[in-house]
Order: sequence, then structure tokens, then C-alpha cells
Amino acid sequence: MRAARMKLARRALALVGLLFAHTAVAQSTASYPVKPIRWIVGYTPGGTADMLARAVGQKLTEAWGQQVIVENRPGGGTNIGTEVAAKAAPDGYTLFMPTVANAINPTLYPKLNFDLMRDFIHITNFANVPGIVVVHPSVPAKNVKELIALAKARPNELRHGSTGIGSPHHLAGEIFKSMAGVKMVHVPYRGASPALIDVVGGNIEIYFGAMVSTLPHVKSGRVRALGVTALKRVAAVPDIPTISEQGLKGFETGSWFGLSVPIGTSRDIVGKLHREAVRIIGLPEVRDRMAAEGADFVGNTPEQFTIFLRSETEKWGKAVKASGAKPEG
Repeated sequence: MRAARMKLARRALALVGLLFAHTAVAQSTASYPVKPIRWIVGYTPGGTADMLARAVGQKLTEAWGQQVIVENRPGGGTNIGTEVAAKAAPDGYTLFMPTVANAINPTLYPKLNFDLMRDFIHITNFANVPGIVVVHPSVPAKNVKELIALAKARPNELRHGSTGIGSPHHLAGEIFKSMAGVKMVHVPYRGASPALIDVVGGNIEIYFGAMVSTLPHVKSGRVRALGVTALKRVAAVPDIPTISEQGLKGFETGSWFGLSVPIGTSRDIVGKLHREAVRIIGLPEVRDRMAAEGADFVGNTPEQFTIFLRSETEKWGKAVKASGAKPEG
């Protein structure tokens, strides 16, 4: 009898413990956030990912009264930042911005210490951003056809920059060279900001970049735009023709930028982040600024974003294989 009573007492204590734990989690989720949040971005400051994270992060700070701190972790084609985020505590206090690089890397790199689909909950795709090819004003080419002719006349003399080995902009350049039948030297950078500095300064002749971070330099006249990488002209810059319409029919590349959290983050926190993120990208001060520079806003559901990521990984995997791109080292 005594043993039975002891067993019942242990069960009761266990149930009480579970009840308290459940209550604590519920209270923690309801009051989230109660401390600053870090948002890991796998690029240097100044690029599209950084700009978008800071714009949304500022609005989250205003809405919740807790600071959202963008933490730039460039390197390894975004793999360094992605791994840090994947191994973070699933408590809602570490956010991650997945980009098209994360769909490219599973094919580009033979071994990764994380799995984008296994180690994260994907919340929403903020925006799709077409690419753009620009040249330093000293380059005589005024359009894509002239650039191709120049590259054929000067094989392996022209240098094209990108945001890193295996980045969508690197692959855009490789696909461009393959379709045009030209040879140019690829110069990888650790993000958009240093690449833009060098093309503006004339240290490289050509840059394949994202519309949002590159367009301000086009508007200022520091670089000349030759074409956009979308299949259709971009509403924000209708006077810039597509690369496809300038002779490389079917040429299309682009980027996207989303919001994810480590796997295991509570459903309530995921829901709260989704509602607030979608609300923020609908605000005129956020949407109008980015749309004017070529961004096409999405704001889809976690389920839709997850399906999108799977399809993007398959699509870019094929592009990596076709281009022959290899990681550094």
C-alpha cells in the first residue's frame, strides 16, 4: 500500500511539474518579446538583405518596445551566418534572413553543417528582387550587345564582380558568359557593399547585383545600367531593357529575402512573427521605398514559403551544375 501511495505521489508531482512548465511556456510566449532580438544576416552591411532587415527590424522595435539588432555574419556564401542561426536557441530571440544563396549552397558545397529545410521554420518571403548588370562609366558598352562584342574582342580582360562565389549574382555572370560565348574574369566579394565600391571606383568593369542595392548608384550616374535579369521590364525602371530582349533570350535570374527561425520555436511565436512581419512590409514607408528600387513584395504563409524554398533549391541546384561553379578553396 505504501509503495502504491508513493507511486501515486510521484505521478502527482510530475503532473504538477508539467502543469507549471506548460504555464511558464504559455506566459513566456504571451509576453514575447521581453528582451532584445538579434537578426542574423549572412552579408555585409549595405546590401539588399541588410537594408531590408534593418527596415523591418526598426518597425518591429517600434511595435514591440524591444530592440531588434541586425547582426551581419558574412562569409562562406552565407554559410557562416546560416550555421550560427541554425544552432541558436529556438526561443524567438534569434531571427534569420534566408536568401537565394541558401537555395544554391546545398548543391554548391559538398558538405554543410546544417540543413535549411530541417533546421529552420520558414515564416515568410518578404520580397523578390530582380538583378541588374551595370558597368563603370569608362566602359564603352552602352547595352548588352555592345558588352558582348567588347568581351569577345578582349577575352579574359573584363572583370565582373559579385557578392561571392556561388551567389545568384555570380551564377548570373556565369550563365551570361555561357549564353553569350564570352570569357570574363569573376571577382567575388563578401557582400554587395564592397563590390559596389569597386565598380563605382573603376577597380572592376562589370557588376551583376541586386536591383535594390545597385539602383541608387545607377540613378546617381556612378554606374551605367545595361540590363535587368527579369524576363519582363521592371516597373521601377521601365527604360532599362531586359537582358533577354537584348539577344540572350530566356535569360532570367533574381533574388529573394525572407524570415526564418530555428526549428523548435513555438507555434505561437512563429504566428506572432508572421503577423507582424506581413503587416510591416505592407506599410507605405517600407513598401514604397523598396518598390521604387525594384522589389516585388510577397508576404506569403509559412507553408507557401516552405514549398517555394524547396522549388528554389531544385531550380538553383540545376543552375549550379550547369554553370560549373565551384566554391573557393
